[in-house]
Amino acid sequence: MSLAPRAVLVHRTTEYEELLARHGTHGQAAFFLSARGRSVDAVRERHERTHRALAEVAAAVPLTWRQTRVERADLDRFLFGPEDVVVVVGQDGLVANAAKYLTGQPVIGIDADPGRNPGVLVRHRADRARRLLPYAAGDGATVDELTMVEAVTDDAQRLLALNEIYVGPRGHQTARYTLDLDAAGLPPEAQASSGVLVGTGTGSTGWLRSLWEQRSSALALPAPADARLAWFVREAWPSPATGTSRVEGLLDPGQGLRLTVESDRLVVFGDGVESDALELTWGQTVRLAVAGPRLRLVH
Repeated sequence: MSLAPRAVLVHRTTEYEELLARHGTHGQAAFFLSARGRSVDAVRERHERTHRALAEVAAAVPLTWRQTRVERADLDRFLFGPEDVVVVVGQDGLVANAAKYLTGQPVIGIDADPGRNPGVLVRHRADRARRLLPYAAGDGATVDELTMVEAVTDDAQRLLALNEIYVGPRGHQTARYTLDLDAAGLPPEAQASSGVLVGTGTGSTGWLRSLWEQRSSALALPAPADARLAWFVREAWPSPATGTSRVEGLLDPGQGLRLTVESDRLVVFGDGVESDALELTWGQTVRLAVAGPRLRLVH
């Protein structure tokens, strides 16, 4: 007998909860903010809107289903099942945070604070959850299959991301590495830079786009469902030993960008989550390419 679907409600600690954890009471938090010319009321209102949305979604879960909640900080320790319907209640970035831990489960993005979020990934309001949940669990659900990027190291460590993966120094030191492109027919190039960014079409509205605009790039950035990636080298430095001839490009399916580390230590992290990073040491190689899994985002 197959298991009933399970609704997994993904959320994050609100700013107000973080203030209370730091200052102990509402009064102390209010005093702290007022001393800096800010009011705690707006922060608390956002907190209340988020929790109302979370409660409304929880109440919309069918009675025959199971349900559970997972906070963003616990995603790397949570075991998603094949029968799960994942409901992300929060901001667009929270969908990206969850995506790397999924294996094809449908995802419903609920905007917990309409008007403050772009709504690229959290496309729905909480009052639509009652209809969307059974729809997402059915065979006929329409989903956008969004491309993801993966990093695989030479010792088989693997990292997935929905927006982008960064390879570079943890602090402000210079990253030194050799850059090589699969099947490019060009020799590898030694480089010194502040890191390399490889991103998807979904990430083209964020960090990736800022680099694209900063250098007035002529690259055609991919769309979210395109099976291509864009990559940029940040602040490449020319010297007698390092070059700058390859600082941007596109990766089609099957193509990869390889970096062989020539620094003491570099980190690899996805979607801005530095706490869940891979560490590379001298001589290690990492390959970045289009990932096999895709994020299945419900219309």
